[in-house]
Amino acid sequence: MATINFGGVEEQVVTREEFPLEKAREVLANETIAVIGYGVQGPGQSLNMRDNGFNVIVGQRKGKTYDKAVADGWVPGETLFEIEEALEKGTIICFLLSDAAQIELWPTVKAALKPGKSLYFSHGFGVTYKEKTGIVPPADVDVFLVAPKGSGTSLRRLFVEGKGLNSSFAIYQDASGNARTKAIAMGIGVGSGYLFETDFYKEVTSDLTGERGTLMGAIQGIFAAQYEVLRANGHSPSEAFNETVEELTQSLMPLVAENGMDWMYANCSTTAQRGALDWWKPFRDATKPVFEQLYNSVKSQEQAEISITRNSQPDYREKLEVELSELRDSEMWQAGKAVRSLRPERS
Repeated sequence: MATINFGGVEEQVVTREEFPLEKAREVLANETIAVIGYGVQGPGQSLNMRDNGFNVIVGQRKGKTYDKAVADGWVPGETLFEIEEALEKGTIICFLLSDAAQIELWPTVKAALKPGKSLYFSHGFGVTYKEKTGIVPPADVDVFLVAPKGSGTSLRRLFVEGKGLNSSFAIYQDASGNARTKAIAMGIGVGSGYLFETDFYKEVTSDLTGERGTLMGAIQGIFAAQYEVLRANGHSPSEAFNETVEELTQSLMPLVAENGMDWMYANCSTTAQRGALDWWKPFRDATKPVFEQLYNSVKSQEQAEISITRNSQPDYREKLEVELSELRDSEMWQAGKAVRSLRPERS
């Protein structure tokens, strides 16, 4: 492992340099990796591992998602199976269904976990909240996770571009004495840029906080607030959207990703610099109490309870569509659709 200084704190991480793809292939040479679920993370992880030379099969129920797997090159009866058959054939079971679906399928998965098999997650939810989910792995199987820090779509897109997403990894149960090595090999196999170690509790706690915070919930809230203020003061939808979303995502965030926030500030106008330096702390002070409230809600398992309860309701999909349509049909994101259509690369 490499020792890296993260802002004054030294941490050990796994990079492709000390754990190359060839080593990962050797570690997993005798394994059949069964990816259960072809929804969010399933396609990216399975396709990346397949392209990296691992023995991968997919387990998916017949239907629209099954058809997508066929379109992606998975062959029925050879590399694509019904879930029960994939579970039987697999030696590493990648449980990549949604948290709610994992609860429902767990009895089937548990029955297939024979001694010596491995159970792989990309989220610590099911095991961490086992009192609520009922997901308690047998003692004679390895249990570990690799959690890419991004969507399955991004994982695949970056892999195809010759890049990678950073991932966390964690060991919950080491029955074989080799769980850690297998977890790292899986992380390299799915296309991780580097891997940092955590545990199941920290992974799910940070993940739930991030999704509800700066990654999705908070950013949408901030977008909406600024857009609404601009519109209320007579700015047009196109101007409000461009100044709220388009410039951030298309111009400034790529600069932050390239060299950091300070570098982005240094490469903006002096007027923008001054304003940003004056206002970032008031925004921090205004939102930090909300983030503390959010973290405590995650820590108390309130957010897990809400997720399990609501996502398990039979009419969840219908209610979800109503909530998503509120975003999709809002003036801001309808303006965004028009703005995106006018980007130069689309003409």
